[in-house]
Amino acid sequence: MTTFFLARHGETVWHADNRYAGLTDVALTPHGLNQGDRLAAWAATASLTGVWSSPLSRAEFTARKAATAASLPLNTDARLAELDFGEGEGLTKAEMQERFPESLAAFEKDPVVHHLPGGEDPTRAASRFCEILERISAESPAGRVLVVAHSTVLRLALATYLGINTSNYRRVFPELKNCSLTELRLDNGQPALLRYNADAVAKPVCNSSN
Repeated sequence: MTTFFLARHGETVWHADNRYAGLTDVALTPHGLNQGDRLAAWAATASLTGVWSSPLSRAEFTARKAATAASLPLNTDARLAELDFGEGEGLTKAEMQERFPESLAAFEKDPVVHHLPGGEDPTRAASRFCEILERISAESPAGRVLVVAHSTVLRLALATYLGINTSNYRRVFPELKNCSLTELRLDNGQPALLRYNADAVAKPVCNSSN
């Protein structure tokens, strides 16, 4: 079985305004950098066998710190990237309300069937994300793998694995904290959720004085 530690990247400069980042490259804040440092401190003690990341800079920068701390190479794959929010990219909810109120209302009722105009089909996004996890699992059947990605695509993938209607992902998983850990185990494709939104806490180092 493969144990995945799924983490959202550190806080970005769009976080405070709750702007939809999607495929837009957005910088981390100083707080986001500190969150990445805490994740790296955890990674140094977690006995990881692999570190993977979305190629978007906010995720890759967060993951690179963890990979360095764990003395592992960093792997990136486009299938781990965030959902493309189309016309919603870079906008707040209030701005979307001004530009396309009917589409926003439909999105809030069912964000999968009525995804944001011009955006990626969330079902396809979940499928590509699960596809790369299953490939990693096949290549590392006893691995402990950190995957740094993004809030929406992570929640869509979790819903898919757990048999939850993906249209309900925002209700079932209302928040995914930056640099928190969600532990998912895949055993021959069968999922088990062990932790969700847990703080990344490094194990204490025990010094022997023999």
